[in-house]
Amino acid sequence: MGPQQDRLAAKPYTNGTAAPAARRKENKVVRYKECQRNHAASIGGHAVDGCREFMASGAEGTAAALLCAACGCHRSFHRREVEATAECDCSSDTSSGARR
Repeated sequence: MGPQQDRLAAKPYTNGTAAPAARRKENKVVRYKECQRNHAASIGGHAVDGCREFMASGAEGTAAALLCAACGCHRSFHRREVEATAECDCSSDTSSGARR
């Protein structure tokens, strides 16, 4: 390890954040809703295509997965909706209903 790495390894978390292992896990479900692309922007108007929800054109992890099968637009034109559900890593036997 060089001198720069020694300083980084010994430095505590001073900005008030918790260590990565102490953070609570959150499962985030991201959905892409209606298309908001303005197809008439080049002529000074406003017209959307009416696509109600993003549907991937290809398998996840491919370039085609970022294009909508319904309207052909990139996923970034669709309204992003995030649903966060907190998940606790508690290892308590009280919630399982087991008696001792």
